[in-house]
Amino acid sequence: MGDPAMCPDCEDFARTVLLLGQLALYADVSGADRDFVDAVGPSLAASLPEPPAGTFPPGYDPADGPDYPGSS
Repeated sequence: MGDPAMCPDCEDFARTVLLLGQLALYADVSGADRDFVDAVGPSLAASLPEPPAGTFPPGYDPADGPDYPGSS
């Protein structure tokens, strides 16, 4: 993933995103352990480091967008 000195969290970010994707795939499998998915998913998401520079375009604000159903 490049020079670790330039982006010390890049590897952790990529690995955690990969694990979240694998967990999402597992959650769709028939017979998946829902308790496991419900416990591990939020924990993985909470452990995400700040995204590496350049992941999002300049000025991107994840809070800027349409209201979701049920939100004000």
